[in-house]
This record gives sequence, structure tokens and C-alpha cells, in this order.
Amino acid sequence: MKLKKFIAASSIIASSMVAQFAIAADTIKVGVLHSLSGTMAISETTLKDTVLMMIEEQNKAGGLLGKKLEPVVVDPASNWPLFAEKTRELLAKEKVDVIFGCWTSVSRKSVLPVIEELNGLLFYPVQYEGEESSKNVFYTGAAPNQQAIPAVDYLMNDIGATRWVLAGTDYVYPRTTNKILEAYLKAKGVKDEDIMINYTPFGHSDWQGIVSDIKKFGSAGKKTAVVSTINGDANIPFYKELGNQGISAEDIPVVAFSVGEEELSGFDTKPLVGHLAAWNYFQSVESDENDEFIAAWKKFIKDDKRVTNDPMEATYIGFKMWAKAVEKVGTTDVDAVEQAMIGVAVPNLTGGTAVMNANHHLSKPVLIGEIQEDGQFEVVWETPDTVIGDAWSDFLPSSKNLISDWTPPVSCGNFDVKTAKCSGQNF
Repeated sequence: MKLKKFIAASSIIASSMVAQFAIAADTIKVGVLHSLSGTMAISETTLKDTVLMMIEEQNKAGGLLGKKLEPVVVDPASNWPLFAEKTRELLAKEKVDVIFGCWTSVSRKSVLPVIEELNGLLFYPVQYEGEESSKNVFYTGAAPNQQAIPAVDYLMNDIGATRWVLAGTDYVYPRTTNKILEAYLKAKGVKDEDIMINYTPFGHSDWQGIVSDIKKFGSAGKKTAVVSTINGDANIPFYKELGNQGISAEDIPVVAFSVGEEELSGFDTKPLVGHLAAWNYFQSVESDENDEFIAAWKKFIKDDKRVTNDPMEATYIGFKMWAKAVEKVGTTDVDAVEQAMIGVAVPNLTGGTAVMNANHHLSKPVLIGEIQEDGQFEVVWETPDTVIGDAWSDFLPSSKNLISDWTPPVSCGNFDVKTAKCSGQNF
């Protein structure tokens, strides 16, 4: 009798395990890799919620390939090595089919070797410094030619800036972007003494001395502008100190690349009115697609006061493109989806069309917005058409001859047009 009971119990357990495996195999797993704690949580938590909203909408529409999407959320906690560990967990243990995640370039750089080793697929939704191209990454945020360069052109041509402060957080994105901008400014005739460069750690809070230096630098009788690549919660005390020292947008305008509606929702914006941000989307843009997205977001998050921002749009576009590519090839196989992604077009939220190009970068409009008292942006300048993201800068000697093209016969990330050779997947 004991033996029979043991066999029966074992059969039940085995049946249960088979059923659980069948249920797991009947879903498409979507990895969500965003910091929910630490210095970057101020920006990244919203993107986690955006992916969850997109998954919910896709499931309501029938899922993909007859399967429901299952989110797998992890918290790398603004810890760059932990991003790599969590990526390995998502791919090797959880067996996710795709990952949406990262904000800082240092987190993406940490993830990149793991993604390539395990042949995963990452959609990266934030502006970055370029100088990289991977078969396993789709860059749905802005490259420098879709944000930083147009912002400097606007400050130079429309504001009349001739003196420049390049202020950033001390990691790869600000340093590489400022290297590109410094080369670009010098090519435009700007002298060394008219460029001030400053870096601060993540989470930096004591801005009194630095803002005082900026104020002094801007008092030389030349129109001075600040180009900010400051990331995360360090922006809050930075902007507060600008107000404390009476630096207005009329005196020294600041154009930011990492400050959007979400970050401004935690500010007293009155001292910031007139300062600028360069993005590819603002909540204030008028379009039917944007109205629908804003309404869906507020309904999902159950808060009418919550705002939208550019990385949310980049996440939205990437998710829509991935779903379209999966449906196109009838599988979530990374190699098949990677090739199917190229050429995919979906509506963006500004009333135009986003296209994924052969270099794994989008065609995007460039918008410059002015901060308003209500924490929104008034668009003061925009490109007449979309701009194709450039993986490699034209202004750095090391990359000016490189292109990225993941279609045959090139099929590599850094093809040298002078030597007609590819030196590998990425730098």
C-alpha cells in the first residue's frame, strides 16, 4: 500500500511539473531590465511600467503567435556590474525572448558582452553617445546627430552662444558625447578658452562651487550656454542651485539631454522657465497617436498627474517594432527577428513614422523644448523631417570612416569605407 501511495504521489508531482512546463512554454517571456532603486530609479522606474503597459495591451489584443507575453522584471539597482548579472539571469535562467532595458551607457556596456555571448536581444531606449554597434542591440534612443549636434546648432545659430560649458556625470555617455561636441565646436571655430568641461559623480549633490564657476565663466561678455549631460537625481540639486544663484535662461541657457517631463515633475520649475531640453518627443506634441498614448498611460498607471517622456516613446516604438517583426517571421528566434526588424516602420508619437535602419538605429525627428512653469515643454525648434541615427560620429578621427550595416553583404557594425574591411561587431 505504501509503495502504491508513493507511486501515485510521484505521478501527481510529475504531472504537475509537466503541466507547469507546458504553461511556461506557452508564454513568450519579456525581460525588463531597469533600475527600480538607486540613483537612476528616478528615471528608469517609469520605463519598467511602460513595458508592462505595452505587454498588457499586447495580451489584450491576443498576444503574439497565439501566446501570452509574460514579463520578467528584475532590479539591477543602479549597480552597473549587477546589470550584467541580471542579464545573464534573464537569458540563461529565465530564458526570456527579448529584453527591454538599461538607461545609462555604462549599464549598457556592462550588459553588452553577456547579450552577445548568449545571443540575446536588447532594446535600448535612451539617448547615447554612439561609437558602438552590435547585432544584438537595437538603439531606439537618439544618437548624437539626433540630439547633441542639433542642440548645439540651435544654441549657436538661434541663441547666439559663443562660449560653452559642457557639464556631465562622470561616465562613458557624457565623456564621449562631450568629446564629440568639443571636436564639433572647434571645427566651428570655437577656441579652447571658450570651452569649459566639468564632470561630477552619480548622485552629486553639492553644486554651489560648480554653479559659481559656471556663473563666473559666463561673465566674460560672451553669450554662454550650458550643454548638460548630467544624469539621474543629481539634476534636482543642480537646477535648484541655478535658481539659488539667480542664473536665468536669459543669462546662461541650459540645454539638457537627460531631463524630461518625469524629472521635472519633482522640481519647483519656476526658476527653470526658459531653460531647454533636446529630445525626439515631448508630451506636449499634438498628434492623435500621442493623445491615445497619454490616455492609455494615465489609465494604466491610475494617476492623471503622471507624465510621459522621450524614453517612454522610444520604448513604445521598440516594443511595437519587435512585436511586428515577431509576427512577420512567426518566431521569437533572435537571428530571425534581428533581420526582420530592419526596415520595419511604425507610427511614432509625434505624428510621423519611425523606421528601423540597417544600422539598428531609428529615423527620428529632433525637437528642442523650452521648460514651462507646469513642467511641460513648449517646442521652439524642430527638424523639418526625420533624421537617421548615426552609430559612428563624423567628427572623431577614429570613427569618421566607419559605418554600421547589419544587412548582407556588409553585415557588420564597423565597416571602414576606406579599407572596405570590417573590424568586428563593436568597439
